[in-house]
Amino acid sequence: MRINLEGIQGIYLAHGATDMRLSIDGLSAKVQETFQANPCSSNLFIFCNRDRDRLKILHWDYNGFWLYYRRLETGRFHWPDGQEEETTSISPRQLQWMLDGLTIEEGKVFPRILGNKIV
Repeated sequence: MRINLEGIQGIYLAHGATDMRLSIDGLSAKVQETFQANPCSSNLFIFCNRDRDRLKILHWDYNGFWLYYRRLETGRFHWPDGQEEETTSISPRQLQWMLDGLTIEEGKVFPRILGNKIV
């Protein structure tokens, strides 16, 4: 499944491990405390568990929250280490790399080419 990233302003990863028992209200509070951000903004806030095999994505959309949950049957997400108060901003492309099992620093794909006029 691909997440529709149209209209998303930013994508933020919470470093360290997050308790996956937290639901929308708990994660919203964590966004306010950890990210110092408004959980009702057009951002994605991503959290991962200690074993790095589960993640949750909190997203506000128009009049309510989406809570995406992904559990890997094998393998682990490549997740930044650090204190829980730290965050990392990533691009939509890096998010897709991470969800596909690559590191966010992978960079082993062709660079994005913007439409240029050929003369």
